[in-house]
Amino acid sequence: MKPFRIALANIRFPATPEESITLAEQALDEAAIKGARIICFPECFIPGYRGVGKHVRPPDPAFLKHGWSVVAEAAAKANIAVVLGTERLVDGALVATALVINQDGSIAGFQDKVQIDPTEKGTYTPGSGRRLFQAGPLTFGVAICHEGWRYPETVRWAVRRGAHVVFHPHFHQAESNSYRPAVFADPANTFHEKAALCRAAENTCYFATVNFASAGSPTTSAIVRPDGTLLSYQPYGEEGLLIADIDLTTATGLLAARYTTVP
Repeated sequence: MKPFRIALANIRFPATPEESITLAEQALDEAAIKGARIICFPECFIPGYRGVGKHVRPPDPAFLKHGWSVVAEAAAKANIAVVLGTERLVDGALVATALVINQDGSIAGFQDKVQIDPTEKGTYTPGSGRRLFQAGPLTFGVAICHEGWRYPETVRWAVRRGAHVVFHPHFHQAESNSYRPAVFADPANTFHEKAALCRAAENTCYFATVNFASAGSPTTSAIVRPDGTLLSYQPYGEEGLLIADIDLTTATGLLAARYTTVP
């Protein structure tokens, strides 16, 4: 086995859009120093997810372009690929997306969020289309938050086309008086982490889910093996990078390839 090292940026929600850029630079530098070849950030990390109780400035295309450029330059300097949770305006509509940056700093493209949560209507507009990306020997896809948990086909699409890993940037924070988990996929937790295990097992792929670090978060960042077992997870609410070596030869996509629609 020749392992491929990946990093998930389980870091705090940025206080300002400007801080989101600084935190992204710091995280990718640390990931590169620790030997990771790719790093994935949470949903809409730059400038920050427009969720309940989060006050983010109105969309600013100039700021976004600047942030992407800074991160791309940092990626090239550190020689690391990046899956950057962000947003963009498409024909005047705001779309949650992931910008994929190659290790040389060039732009590989975007994977927009196609299936949005009902609570996001009025904030984000659904994107369209899916695509694959490459980072050296690693082929991967991206399924953002709601669509990865509730729409298995978003993961299967990528794996049937050769993805070893599907990255899953998301945003999930504690509600008042909610249960505070301590162990990944504990029976008392919400369904979300069980869904992560299923996405990997039902497709024979790695599933790498990444959340912001926040007190009492109902989900945390984790990496699931192709057999549906947990490889590693970040302690709940603890800020830092989750880094793991994955064996690409085990991500065969066998079960995804055998999938047929029910008549």
